[in-house]
Amino acid sequence: MGEVLLGIDIGTSACKAAAFTTDGKVLAQATENYKVYYPQPGWAEQDPEEWWRAVCRAIRAVLEKGVCARDVQGVGVDGQSWSAIAVDREGNVLCRTPIWFDTRAVPQCEQMKVLCGCEKLFSVSGNPLQPMYTMPKVLWYKQNRPEVYTKADQILQSNSFIAYRLTGVCSQEHSQGYGWSCYDVAAKTWDAELCAELGVRPELLPLLVQSHNVIGGITVRAARETGLAVGTPVVAGGLDAACGTLGAGVTGPGQTQEQGGQAGGMSICIGAPRAEKRLILSPHVVPQMWLLQGGTVGGGGAVNWFLQEFGAAEHMVAEQSGTNPFQEMDRGAADIPAGSEGLVFLPYLAGERSPLWNAKAKGVFYGIDFSKTRAHFARAVMEGVACSLRHNLEVAEAAGAHTKTLRAMGGAANSSLWMQIKADITGKRIEVPSSDTATALGAAILAGVGTNIYADFDEAVRRTVHIRCAYEPCETNLAVYSSTYQIYRELYENLKSLMNRKTII
Repeated sequence: MGEVLLGIDIGTSACKAAAFTTDGKVLAQATENYKVYYPQPGWAEQDPEEWWRAVCRAIRAVLEKGVCARDVQGVGVDGQSWSAIAVDREGNVLCRTPIWFDTRAVPQCEQMKVLCGCEKLFSVSGNPLQPMYTMPKVLWYKQNRPEVYTKADQILQSNSFIAYRLTGVCSQEHSQGYGWSCYDVAAKTWDAELCAELGVRPELLPLLVQSHNVIGGITVRAARETGLAVGTPVVAGGLDAACGTLGAGVTGPGQTQEQGGQAGGMSICIGAPRAEKRLILSPHVVPQMWLLQGGTVGGGGAVNWFLQEFGAAEHMVAEQSGTNPFQEMDRGAADIPAGSEGLVFLPYLAGERSPLWNAKAKGVFYGIDFSKTRAHFARAVMEGVACSLRHNLEVAEAAGAHTKTLRAMGGAANSSLWMQIKADITGKRIEVPSSDTATALGAAILAGVGTNIYADFDEAVRRTVHIRCAYEPCETNLAVYSSTYQIYRELYENLKSLMNRKTII
């Protein structure tokens, strides 16, 4: 079979393992689901042990599809952002981790602002303080779960936890560092002084490494559980958005990835750190590059929610015709004119991240009347997510990060209707690479660079990333969507005070 690279993607609802040839062809892939727990309002947790068991099952499934473990030359892992996985000296997980949209740590953010001041925190981390980030969650442990904080030996991210289980080596690569408020995003180092000011034990901070650095080999125990060969090199990996950006072929300044997974958003590659308080700044997994990112909670997740709750007819037709519910939803929505005849959707289904940063923001349908059908609502959901993308792009452009073309990734890239909607609303050309496994491919590319299968990232992208189709903005629809977008922006501004009002449920 020749040389094989394995990419592991720790997503919000599932993990994916995919084996690739060195030319980027998918040999086999497998997906395993796991749960999100919601024990209290504003809380969202996952069990890293469930991640690990899912990873083991997914890898074994890939190997059972004909991939030989001895052919795997390297393993890369990417994962969701802002975990806070507390492990003890033996590597035992001490509690479920709050995940990226958990907002329990609001009081800890207020305390951090008093201790250090917003400007100092921003000047170091390059990001405004948010309760979803890692540092506030660690302080939450300290104040609310002192037994966890005291026993913790390291705090790991999603990708570094899986890499640890594979190799026995703890690490912290740079693309996930910004969730720690004591990570200097420009210098790419820990700020020990700021860590001390915040009252966090510095030994909880893992060793910083490059995303493509080999941190170790598959251990005997990991080989037994996954089926991989002992000693197979494992690289540190990176943030899912950053690996997806690499897997879409975005490695140089101005190139941009458009994300269409559970969350939505974009990542613009820049050659120097350029912070914008309404966006997210992080190092890229490509050395000497950074990403100016915008992220909405309502990406593909908004469409999944709509289809799950209101798509019984689409599910039934798909089962009868041998298609899938998403195709049936697209077919109906394609018959609705651009702008959904005045129906506008705000995709703030779990608060909203950039550029609003409002945990209390709510989803809204506006413009409902007797003429609206389920297909109108389906198209409006797609258009609302595209409006959130345009909002983030406009903020980035105001900060000096410009782009003309977006590289799409994630499941949404398989919908030609949604891709055209995004092109029409943003006014940008959208290119779709040949693989819809861009995130896992990015992790595999890191493994290929780290094991010298590729001389550098440019060679890796040339060999693995291929554009299969592109979408140009439609001038007629651009005019219609200008009005839709204006209403979209005004709706939030007019409803913001109501959303932020304290309610008793």
